Amino acid sequence: MSRKLLKLLEDKNSQVYQENVTKFGVPEEYVRKAFSKETLLETLDSGKATFYLALENRCKILGFAQTVNHDEETVELDRIVIFPEHAGKGLGTRLLTKILNDQRRKCVKTVVVNAGKDEKLARRFYEKNGFEFIEEKTVKAPWGDLALVLYSLQLKSIDRN
Repeated sequence: MSRKLLKLLEDKNSQVYQENVTKFGVPEEYVRKAFSKETLLETLDSGKATFYLALENRCKILGFAQTVNHDEETVELDRIVIFPEHAGKGLGTRLLTKILNDQRRKCVKTVVVNAGKDEKLARRFYEKNGFEFIEEKTVKAPWGDLALVLYSLQLKSIDRN
């Protein structure tokens, strides 16, 4: 997964690069480190994050998502990425449904997500899937200020009877 994502991020003309690096002014060295195999494994080993994969035939990765636990009741959907050649086929929605069902089983009550203020497609995706606008905010990233929109989704527990 890390190699595929890094390869897509090396192509400065790719949709992935434009939407995840250029749009936010992220320095290339930060991207390489953030998506390196070592960083992804370290994140997974911390026990605070969960990775979800969208697979074809149980072996080809079409996309992925990552959640980060804030506490026992709140999880942040840190990223959801569908590789460009598989976008627009409902994979993002199916991956989100899997994540939400998994979080309900874990008795999580709230899922939060940040989207770029100007990311119309991402914002529409979250709103379409029941996330509610909470606030606009500016956060300080290592490379500058980011204008974000915070969304929240309250989960109903799964009845175990």
